[in-house]
Amino acid sequence: QVQLVESGGGLVQPGGSLRLSCAASGFTFSNYAMGWVRQAPGKGLEWVSDINNSLSGDTTYYADSVKGRFTISRDNGKNTVYLQMNEMKPEDTAVYYCAKFGRPTAGHWNEYDYWGQGTQVTVSA
Repeated sequence: QVQLVESGGGLVQPGGSLRLSCAASGFTFSNYAMGWVRQAPGKGLEWVSDINNSLSGDTTYYADSVKGRFTISRDNGKNTVYLQMNEMKPEDTAVYYCAKFGRPTAGHWNEYDYWGQGTQVTVSA
């Protein structure tokens, strides 16, 4: 069955960096668009970033709140999608979820068909 397992979360100081990984299994990873969504304490889900599959050019998309600071990428050989987070801010504190689309190109984030369990990221001095 489809599994998405996030890792790499933790505590980081403001201005620091962290890289999240999402190991995928149970489907042909290279065929599908992937994404990241986060949920801050006491708040709703916030879409962060998506990446199309490689045949669609690995096109990437970012929320305005993270554009220029976060980078999404994928390694089809390792069935893994990454989120490199730089210049981190306290407002980036959240549980970060990896998610899969049911198609090669990204759409609205409510179209994800599978989600991981999440990894906690805390930005604090």
